[in-house]
Order: sequence, then C-alpha cells, then structure tokens
Amino acid sequence: MTTMSRPPADPSAPPLPRGVAMKNWLLFGLQDTKGTHQGPGGVATSGHRKHHWWQVMCLTGVDYFSTLGYQPAIAALAAGAISPLATLVLVAVTLFGALPVYRRVAAESPRGEGSIAMLERLLPRWGGKLLVLVLLGFAATDFMITMTLSAADATAHLIENPFAPGWMHGQNVAITLVLLGLLAAVFLRGFKEAIGIAVVLVAVYLALNVVVVARALAEAATHPVAVSGWWDALTTSHGNPLMAVAVALLVFPRLALGLSGFETGVAVMPQIRGGAGDTEANPAGRIRGTRRMLTTAALIMSTFLITSSFATVVLIPEQQFQPGGEANGRALAFLAHTYLGPEFGTVYDVSTIAILWFAGASAMAGLLNLVPRYLPRYGMAPEWAKAVRPLVLVFTLTGVLITVLFEADVDAQGGAYATGVLVLMTSAAVAVTLSARRLRQRRRSIGFAIIALLFLYTTVANIFERPEGIRIAGFFILAIVAISLLSRVLRSFELHATHVRLDTEALEFVTSAVAGPIGIIAHEPLRQSAEAYRRKLASATEASHFPDNATPLFLEVMVDDSSDFETALEVRGVLRHGYPVLEVHGPVVPNTIASVLLHIRDVTGLMPHIYFRWTEGNPVSNLLRFLVLGEGEIAPVTREILREAEPDVTQRPWVHVG
Repeated sequence: MTTMSRPPADPSAPPLPRGVAMKNWLLFGLQDTKGTHQGPGGVATSGHRKHHWWQVMCLTGVDYFSTLGYQPAIAALAAGAISPLATLVLVAVTLFGALPVYRRVAAESPRGEGSIAMLERLLPRWGGKLLVLVLLGFAATDFMITMTLSAADATAHLIENPFAPGWMHGQNVAITLVLLGLLAAVFLRGFKEAIGIAVVLVAVYLALNVVVVARALAEAATHPVAVSGWWDALTTSHGNPLMAVAVALLVFPRLALGLSGFETGVAVMPQIRGGAGDTEANPAGRIRGTRRMLTTAALIMSTFLITSSFATVVLIPEQQFQPGGEANGRALAFLAHTYLGPEFGTVYDVSTIAILWFAGASAMAGLLNLVPRYLPRYGMAPEWAKAVRPLVLVFTLTGVLITVLFEADVDAQGGAYATGVLVLMTSAAVAVTLSARRLRQRRRSIGFAIIALLFLYTTVANIFERPEGIRIAGFFILAIVAISLLSRVLRSFELHATHVRLDTEALEFVTSAVAGPIGIIAHEPLRQSAEAYRRKLASATEASHFPDNATPLFLEVMVDDSSDFETALEVRGVLRHGYPVLEVHGPVVPNTIASVLLHIRDVTGLMPHIYFRWTEGNPVSNLLRFLVLGEGEIAPVTREILREAEPDVTQRPWVHVG
C-alpha cells in the first residue's frame, strides 16, 4: 500500500509561509512524471514490501466480509422465509459466476487495472473513454455508497447496543459523519500499515462470527419447532418447494449486496507477493496468489451467507427485521446479544463497528486507485487529482452529502450500492467474454456470455425493483462526465507529452543548423508530393519571410487518436524528395508541435522558428475541431500553448504566420 511518509526536514531551513506549507502538505505525493500514478492500490515501488495473498485478502475482506453486518437482515427483509433459498442462489452466482470472471480479470490485468481497463483496450478512441467515464460513475456509486452505507450501519450497531448512552439515539447522521471524518483522517495521515490493521480486524470479526453462527445453529437444532415453523411458512406461502425455488430466483437480485468485494480484490492485487520467477510482463506468481485470494474469500463468505441466512430467518421474528426493529440491519448482532449475552454482544458490536468503518477504507482505496489511473491521463481532471489528499477531501465531502441526503439510512442506500456492484460485475463479465472470443476460446466465451446475461438480468431486475439506485448512479455519471469534459477543455492548452525523443535522423536534421536559425515549416501530412513541399517552402518565404540562410525543415504531425491526452512523442527523421522532414504521431496537432519545438530548443540550445499558414474556416468550427479532432486553427493555438508553457518570452520558440 502506498504510504506518504515524508523525508526529515532540514532544521536549518527557514520555515515556509503558511499557505505554501499547506499546499505542499496537501499535494504531497503528487507524481511529477505524467502517466505514472498508480494510486494506493497500484504498483508498488521496488523497495516496497509485498504481502502474502491471505493478508491482502483481509484488506479486501473488510469490504466483502463486513457485509455480514447487514446482509442477513437485508435478505430476511427482502425475501422473508425464502431468504435461505435466495441466498443459495446468491452463493451459486458467486462461486460459478463472479469468481470465474474475476479469476480471468486477474490474469488479464495483473497490475490492478481491473475490468474497466480491459474494456478500454477493446473500445479505443472517444467511445472507449466515454464508456470508461460511465463505468467510473458506477464505480463511484459502488465505492462511495460502500463508505456511507458501512458507516451508517456501524452507527446503527453502536446506537442499538444496550450499553450505548441515551444521547446517541436519534443522532445517526452526526455519528456517521464522525466516522467518515475519522476515515478521512486516516488517509490524510498516510494510511500506513493498512493491511496489518485489516488482518487483525478480519481475523477477530470472522472468529466472532463463527461463535455467533455456531451458537445460533445449535439453538436451531435444539428447537426443531422453530425450524418446522420456518418450513411451514415457506411451503404455505409458496405452495411447494419448486415454487419456492422459482420465487427465490426472482428475489435473488435484492440480495446482490453479498457480491461486493471482487473489483476491489483485483485493484489491490499488485500488493500480493509473486513468485521468484515473476517479471513485469509475466507476473504468474502474483496471478496465482490473486486467484487463491478470490477463491478463498468467496468460499468463506459463501459459508457464512448460507449459515447466517438460515439461522436468522429461523430464530428471529419477522417483525424484528422491519424498520425500527432490533434486528433491522444487524441480524447477527441481535443473535449475539440474545443467545450469548450483552457482554459478548457488545464485543461483537465493537468488532462489527470497526470492520464496517474500515470497509470504507477499502472503498476509499478503490477510488484512489481508479480516479488517478484514468481521469488525469485523459486530461479530464486537474493535475492535483494525482495526489491522494485532495481526492480524500473530495470523496469525504461527497460522502457527507450522501449521508445527509439519506439521513444515514442503510436500507435507503442499498439499491444504489447493489446497482454499482452489479454494473461493474456485468461489465467485467462482458470484458472477459469479448477477451475469450478474441482469443477464439469458444467454450469459455459461451460460458462467460451466459454469466454476463445472468448479471445483466440481475442488474435490470434490481433497477426496476429499486430505481433509486440508477438515479443515484446517473447523478454520479453526469457529474463525472460533465466535470471531465470541462476539465479536458480547460487543460486543452497544456503540453500533453510525457516525453519527446528524436531518432538519429531527426537529431541530425535539427543539429545541422547550429550555425544559423532552425527554421521549421508546419506541413500537412496528407500532401507529400515534391510539388507540395516546394509550394509550402515558397509560401513560407514569400508570406512569412523564411530566412534565405536557413535550411528548411518540415514538421508533420499525424493524429492517431485525438481522445488521448498524455502521450510519448517519438520524432522520426525522413528525407522526402530531397527535403528533411520530422514525422511525429500525436493526439493533438498544436500541442504536439509545441512540445517538439521546446524539445528542439533544449537539445540544440538554439531558438526554433515555426512557420504556418492561416487555417481556413469558421473560428467556432475550428475550435470544435481542435477540441474533438485535435486539429482546427493550428497557428494561434500553438502560440498560446507555447506562451503558457514558457512564460519567458526570450526563451519561447517563435511562431510566424502568413
């Protein structure tokens, strides 16, 4: 896990002004090299200690396993007597649907990119990036609601404890906001030793759940009347077992909260210790460890889901699951207090509160992994979005708003949580289906397609059942798309190059003019005849006074994917019809030209001069062409980019237009 420990301060250095010190603290950890940020769950540095797969499983488990705090109660409230059968369907989907999908995702994104990156590779250009923005909206829904819902449920466990002071009752929103603030403080501090904390929390929580579930099952075994009463309710309400199974299949989408944790598990897989023979290109040991982690977590969770669902629906009266009931959102805690006493129940409550609170840490880590990985690279977020602390503040404020709007109600947030989880799982299933089809793995592609259809049905059913979930997700999507596009427009005049490199021929072309000015003529790559070069040189000489003693050097920019933002520029020197030409591929013509000019200045120590002709067309349409297609009005935009990149006019390459 990325930490933010700062180097020791120089005691002899004068103190920084308060504003500068605050800015440095806030942006600490900001990556200077573009395109390298991996987030807290990303690729660790070479000196960073990796962890065993079971330790990393606990980090993802604070999200996945913590759903035991509310999943049995939600299942009983949604499905009633058939909740054990619906839970069996959930377990089957987990083991035979989600698990195979994410085992494949782990193999294809071993650096923690996840299924979103797989779809990004399959759908390039603007379409792929818009799809990523939409999926990021659903991911934000999933992770943000994980934070707020888990904190709200932790608050419910705290308030419902018999030893809780009376003033806490009715203060759900305030207590939840305090928990979110504490979570933010952890990340602002640096989030050190997160995996160690997670191991302790998960180990204690699972051990306590073993005791509670075992005691509840023993109680059910010694009271066969309760079991027969549940069975009578099941068969009486639905006629026969087959009808009950059919209803369980229909009710299953309401239990989708129990599928969370897989996407986070893939995101943090770079933290898993690989084998001795692992390479960056083939981290086979890391992939094996991730698969063990996903499988073990799914088996543990499946066991608890089945046993807890049966125990709660048999032993807890139905009215206790309703809003205001003592088991609402906390069924296992209710059993712990009822059958193991208030002292043990309090210990269980403390453990549940801790893991539910720390589940927000897992979700926050997922957000800090996803947002810096995509949006700054697309130019769709400010540079500060690569730093952890500003994002922590943004996500925390969003969590505060969600908590206030939903009044810290667990049930009210369940639909949005399930929607985010299911859409991400559906996208993952689609991604691995397309991947298997591309590799001509017919059987696997058919199997994954069936899983994708199952997740699609579950997602659609959940949306119709709880439409508030898609409304919340839609808000996140609209916010992300609007902010991203606005940011892209505002950052359009920045240099996009992560680095510029001239090949041997190109370097010879630019260094041959050491005795005089470097005159570069911008030329359209679509016109490469000898006559086109001759006419362009004549035009530059007549209209822009290209110097007679300068060797003409043509610069051609070929736009590959105008939706890209951060790119590495490889400049190739070509001699065409006797004219030296610099060829470079880039996403946007003016920004690419500006980057190449500044690089030539730095390499040669001479000031390059670039010669343009005015672009024909309407200024508004040219602006839109620049923003969308990377072309448009080249000359004035290139000058503006150079002006922003180099404030010193004496060090700024010259732009001539005729």
